[in-house]
Amino acid sequence: MPQADLLYSADLDIDSTDILQAVEAVILARDPGAVACRGRAYPASDFHHTHVTLRVTFLPKAHRDAEFMNAMHAEIEAVLKARIHQPCGLAVGLTFTGDYYKTTKHDGAPR
Repeated sequence: MPQADLLYSADLDIDSTDILQAVEAVILARDPGAVACRGRAYPASDFHHTHVTLRVTFLPKAHRDAEFMNAMHAEIEAVLKARIHQPCGLAVGLTFTGDYYKTTKHDGAPR
């Protein structure tokens, strides 16, 4: 399950939910086995220079080679740029989880 973190300067007028949904749509179109992409947005009220950073993390899989990921990166960057209507710095990073990364479901601790 990919995870997307969108960090952006709060002076930007963006629809973070729309951006995260568009990123998920790109991922599912290119990699249907990826399932849903967990997305979170973090507007920053304290910042130096207006900017947006999108980090998407994937589990390593054999089919996610350099050619595949470069094409994914280009598409994700394009949908991001199409949804940001103000000038700003922009960074998009696609990464893979490490050996000691595990996902699980937490049902909540008893009170």
